[in-house]
Amino acid sequence: MGAYRTDEDYDYLFKVVLIGDSGVGKSNLMTRFTRNEFSIETKSTIGVEFATRSIRCDDKIVKAQIWDTAGQERYRAITSAYYRGAAGALLVYDGTRHVTFENVERWLKELRHHTDSNIVIMLIGNKADLRHLWAVSTDDATSFAERENIFFMETSALESINVEKAFTEVLTQIYRVVSKNTLEAGEESAVLPKGQTINVDNKDDVSAVKKAGCCSA
Repeated sequence: MGAYRTDEDYDYLFKVVLIGDSGVGKSNLMTRFTRNEFSIETKSTIGVEFATRSIRCDDKIVKAQIWDTAGQERYRAITSAYYRGAAGALLVYDGTRHVTFENVERWLKELRHHTDSNIVIMLIGNKADLRHLWAVSTDDATSFAERENIFFMETSALESINVEKAFTEVLTQIYRVVSKNTLEAGEESAVLPKGQTINVDNKDDVSAVKKAGCCSA
C-alpha cells in the first residue's frame, strides 16, 4: 500500500487539506508526498494550490487530491471553499516553533466548524530533522492528539521522515470509513459519508466514490 501511480484509473477520490501556520512546511510535505521533491527556497503559498497522488488500499486505487493554502491571516477568507468536501486533514505545526503548536487548537476548531465530524485528522509535528532546535515535546503533542481524538506523527519533509506514512495512514482511514458506509448501505445504494460532497464547479474537486452507483454519470 503506497505504490506510486500517475494514471487516472482510480476507485476513490478523496480531498485532503493541509492547515497550520505559515512556514510550518505544508507545501514541502505536499510536494514530498506527491512528487518526492523538496525545495529549500519554498515561498509562502498565496491562495490555494493542490496536487494529486494515488495509492492502493486493499484491491482499490485511492486517489488523493491534496490542497495547500497560506497560513497567513489575510488569506482566511477562502476557508469555507477550501474546506468544502474535505475527507481528511493534516494539521501541521513546526516543532522548532512552539507558537505554531499553540495555534493548533484554533486551526482545529476552525477545521471542525467547516467540516463533518467524520473527517480524518492527523496532527503533524514537522521539521523533525531539526531535533537540536525542538521546542514541542512529543508527550505534549501526543496528549493533545489523544484528547482531541486525532492521529499524531512527527515528520521531516526535508529528510522524507514519516511523510509517506502520515499521508498513507490518513487515506487508509478515510477509505475504511467509506468502505464501512458502503457495506452498510449495500452495493446497490452506496452513499457518500457525511461531509464528502461533490462540487459541480470543479470536476476534480470531489471526495467521493468514483465508481459507486450514486456518483456514476
